[in-house]
Amino acid sequence: MTEFWTTVLEFAQITTARVGKQLMDDFGQVQASHKADGSLVTRADKWADQELRNAIASTFPDYGILTEEGDKVFPGTEWCWVVDPLDGTTNFTRGIPIWSISLGLLYKGTPVFGYVYVPPLKESFHGFWEGSSGLGASTGAFRNYHPIHTSEEEPSQHHFFNLCSRSTSVIKQDFPCKIRMLGVASYNFLTVATGAVLGGVEATPKVWDLAAAWVIVKAAGGSWISLNSEPFPLYAGVDYSDRSFPTLVVSRPELVSTFKPYLENLKI
Repeated sequence: MTEFWTTVLEFAQITTARVGKQLMDDFGQVQASHKADGSLVTRADKWADQELRNAIASTFPDYGILTEEGDKVFPGTEWCWVVDPLDGTTNFTRGIPIWSISLGLLYKGTPVFGYVYVPPLKESFHGFWEGSSGLGASTGAFRNYHPIHTSEEEPSQHHFFNLCSRSTSVIKQDFPCKIRMLGVASYNFLTVATGAVLGGVEATPKVWDLAAAWVIVKAAGGSWISLNSEPFPLYAGVDYSDRSFPTLVVSRPELVSTFKPYLENLKI
């Protein structure tokens, strides 16, 4: 399987770098329109989505593809790529340099490989997580190909916790960390994986927001807590366009009891 995983990683790196280069030319230069769910989309999102789908179909012709801007019904194939061509469209249109391209590879409906590229910061993240798949993949998480791990430190006012725009009810006077809001679901959780942040919450993420980051967080030693239904495994024939998976991520299991009480008023 070593050669297979090398092929997968090289494909993700080369493809996202190529797509990211074009997106950088459009960064802060395009207008957005509203989708039915109220989120934003640009021609850059749609172009990137098509480019990624074409690349996958060419290199992995027998694999399924589930994307934010394309087919949102899980095809039930043994292998399936889950694509978010541009996570953080609002940041992208406003010229804020935090947005990403995410590729998650699912085996029997559950992610086993994740790759996230953040073009403005020239940061790439990837991870392998065998879980119960029996594939024999080596487990590990990396930032720019250097190993990363979640923090072992205790919460304090010198540490950070990330929110999304729909989770501000978490903020209370006695909250144990400083609050940050990055505007990108994948990057929200990846900063936990690197050890820079102790935790993060997303109230309405979709599977394409989560698939790649899910692998990387787990491989880095983080704890992934689903606040409603579990996102994985995906089920054949299900349309995931209107399904959200509220999530809390913390750097280690002991911090669940620290942060979860603050989520009581979270609307999910």
